[in-house]
Amino acid sequence: MDDHKPKILVVDDEESLREFLEIMLKREGYDIATAPDGDQAIKLLTKKSFDMVITDLQMPKIHGMQVLAKAKEIDPELVVLVITAFGSTESAVEAMKLGAYDYITKPFKIDEIKLIIKKALEKRILARENIFLKKELGAKFNFGNLVGSAQSMLKIYDLIQRVCETKTNVLITGESGTGKELVAKAIHYNGPLKDKPFVTVNCGAIPENLMESEMFGHKKGSFTGAISDKLGLFEVANNGTIFLDEIGELPLHIQVKLLRVLQDKTFRKVGGTEDITVNVRIMAATNKELGQEVSKGNFREDLYYRLNVIHIQLPPLRERKEDVSILAQHFLEKFNKQLGKDIKKISKEAMDALSQYDYPGNVRELENIIERTVSLERGAAILPESLPPVIFHPGALLSRRASHSDLSVTTDGVNLEEIVGNLEKDLIEKALKKAGGVKKKAAKLLGISFRSMRYRLEKYGME
Repeated sequence: MDDHKPKILVVDDEESLREFLEIMLKREGYDIATAPDGDQAIKLLTKKSFDMVITDLQMPKIHGMQVLAKAKEIDPELVVLVITAFGSTESAVEAMKLGAYDYITKPFKIDEIKLIIKKALEKRILARENIFLKKELGAKFNFGNLVGSAQSMLKIYDLIQRVCETKTNVLITGESGTGKELVAKAIHYNGPLKDKPFVTVNCGAIPENLMESEMFGHKKGSFTGAISDKLGLFEVANNGTIFLDEIGELPLHIQVKLLRVLQDKTFRKVGGTEDITVNVRIMAATNKELGQEVSKGNFREDLYYRLNVIHIQLPPLRERKEDVSILAQHFLEKFNKQLGKDIKKISKEAMDALSQYDYPGNVRELENIIERTVSLERGAAILPESLPPVIFHPGALLSRRASHSDLSVTTDGVNLEEIVGNLEKDLIEKALKKAGGVKKKAAKLLGISFRSMRYRLEKYGME
């Protein structure tokens, strides 16, 4: 059989009709298999894959309804046409309840059955493509990138599933690195807008004087440098989703314009006089307490309530430590593929160390740690010594900061190179001591290359 041709199983105990359908359908370009009764049909269905089943109802051994039921049990998306000379309302209703695509009584018109088969197979192909698309999107954005089995995460998955079918505004909060943009993408790409644009705006990364132009566009000549008309990001996201990351950084005068978009679905470009209408779902994210920002006068209360229709609060990684091992394994597989490595596992000792760390940078920090470790690892497993020093001495950076907190810049100035040099030299000496004088191991502990280590040792006369 040609794998590219739709495959149809014809089931009928009447040989003449079975042969007629086989010849006709082969001429139409389909791959055909036949069965003289329900028993043989079910055997074929369990052995081979089909796109459609055309079955008679009244047959010896096994009734056509049983063939229909078994076919739908094997493949719920399988299209089944029921043909019979003994048509009745009751049997038609029963067949449709069991999942039949259509119910045709004999005698039938050739052109009519050809058209029904064509439409039915188009439905089958569309259903199969939708399943494939969902799997592809799932692999990219769904909950595959929101890894975790902690109870707090399971509740978030459930909320995402319910929210994604709506077009309601969503506010996502949580510490930096908890995966707020991943949640926004999961909602968008699993909902009715999945084929529409998803536009991310980092409100904290755009200079304040350019924010209005970036978000809403501008007209030519509206300010110095506006040499042509510019589309704003809201226009780019029209009919889709705009994700406003770090919404807490949005200047108050832009908050006013954003509020108008939320209320009226309209805005004006910088230098423009016409109202532009858009249909955009807004999702926003912040690591700030917006309620407190409202109290301080930094964020508009009316805008806050407009954005906060559905609130998703992401937990920090330190509050779901049971997910560290799952996430670490997930990132190991990810970076094995990306970096062309074949590291088989994370050793128990290394995993224990990872699980005890608090991750102030949350999931993003764990991801960076695994990426760095996979990049440097040469063995078949990630060992404790492969991990960065911060995992074992989480307070080291803070204590170093504290010990130098009394440093200040006087009116006479300071020697920055000397201060930094002394700190660097001190860390190298400690790393060498911990590594038993092995320079390569010390370089690993410091997170630098061996060449960089040699340069520093020569620089400080420590060779």
